[in-house]
Amino acid sequence: MTSEEIRPARAADVPAVKHVTDAAYTPYVERIGQTPVPMHADHAADVAAGKVFVTGDPVIGLVVLEAHEDHLFLDSIAVHPDAHGQGVGRRLLRFVDVRARALGLAEVRLYTNALMWENQKIYPKYGYDVVERRVDGVYDRVHYVKRLD
Repeated sequence: MTSEEIRPARAADVPAVKHVTDAAYTPYVERIGQTPVPMHADHAADVAAGKVFVTGDPVIGLVVLEAHEDHLFLDSIAVHPDAHGQGVGRRLLRFVDVRARALGLAEVRLYTNALMWENQKIYPKYGYDVVERRVDGVYDRVHYVKRLD
């Protein structure tokens, strides 16, 4: 696999999926005062369900996607901190658009914690618009939508 390729995760990738997810989200624990939801995910179940796509060998980035009738939900995106600044996140976000189109879906939705302000600077650069801010349990979330052409 080339460093550019994004492929469906396999069962053997589960430990790497957990490692990259934890590495990407751990820095936010203290700031938000909670463990981010992706760190609680059942990675094995998500991989088995075909929701996880990875890049790198070893894995340095991933997305978790859920197809719905009218949109693709970007449940999680994670890039290992050692790979920051290498365009991995950009490639993954482009892949999300390609995947949505391949599934015949014209919209991608996601949310991020309001205290993850870095994300709030990134998503608009890739065509995502804020649609609402809502508190879900202990999480204050900013919801985004991207309409695809």
